[in-house]
Amino acid sequence: MNVTLRQLRAFRAVAEAGSFTDAAKQLHLTQAALSSLVKELEGIIGIRLFDRSTRSTKLSSAGADFFPLRS
Repeated sequence: MNVTLRQLRAFRAVAEAGSFTDAAKQLHLTQAALSSLVKELEGIIGIRLFDRSTRSTKLSSAGADFFPLRS
């Protein structure tokens, strides 16, 4: 299975927003659809990109390497 542009856009939106909810609003998707895209991407590349908790979402160290332009 190949990585899609849609999955990469979803990843970037979450990385920049720091929130699945905010990123979903920006992309006009449901939070569940956005989460599915990110999970698909993580499955394809075999790396967990975000550290998720009930209160926060942040890039994992591998996610930061995958998206190094985050300031």
